[in-house]
Amino acid sequence: MEQLEHEIKQLIIDSLRLENVKIEEIDSEAPLFVEGLGLDSIDALELAMAVRKKYGVKTQADDAQNAKIFANVKSLAAYVAAERQPKA
Repeated sequence: MEQLEHEIKQLIIDSLRLENVKIEEIDSEAPLFVEGLGLDSIDALELAMAVRKKYGVKTQADDAQNAKIFANVKSLAAYVAAERQPKA
């Protein structure tokens, strides 16, 4: 999971063009929105598209779960890991 968190941090930096942010500066448990990285709703859409493109994992635009999924790097990594698992 640590490797996936690292990849997601890099994806956040690349997809949102956060040139002044380094991977080690992003706390896996810090909020991505408002506090923490201070991302906004436009950033959320861009990040969701980047996650879909890189991992093939979709989220619904109006899904109430999105606040939990995108709460922090750790929750996003857990969601991606769960969704990438083959469905039984």
